[in-house]
Amino acid sequence: MKKLLLLLLTWWQGQTFGTLVTTRLKGEFVGEDEFGNKYYRTRGGAIDPGLGFQRRWVVYNGEAEASKIPPGWHGWMHQRTDVPPSEETGYEAWSWQKPHMPNATGTAAAHRPQGSLLGAARRAATGSDYVAWKPE
Repeated sequence: MKKLLLLLLTWWQGQTFGTLVTTRLKGEFVGEDEFGNKYYRTRGGAIDPGLGFQRRWVVYNGEAEASKIPPGWHGWMHQRTDVPPSEETGYEAWSWQKPHMPNATGTAAAHRPQGSLLGAARRAATGSDYVAWKPE
């Protein structure tokens, strides 16, 4: 019962009921990445008449976070290439492409620069710091 309610009422964990129905009726499995995300397109690679291009979507493994899509799949998802990494021979990430790191915004692991109100350390004083005026 809990799984059914989560499927009907949440979109941030996996897929919604609407996505499940669309995937079963109109989707064609294209591939899976190293994070377990599954990629789909319209069956037979058909062009969506409303969009003018092929519809593509991802079903996330776990929490829906767009930064979980690896660079090769990102290019395919955004219509930069017609060949998905699963069908491409010899696909390798470039040396400058970094591995995925989860988005830490709003968590204790978020970047807090020195001097930030939430940072652990205080900003170091400089010679030109502001000095408040004090009447004599």
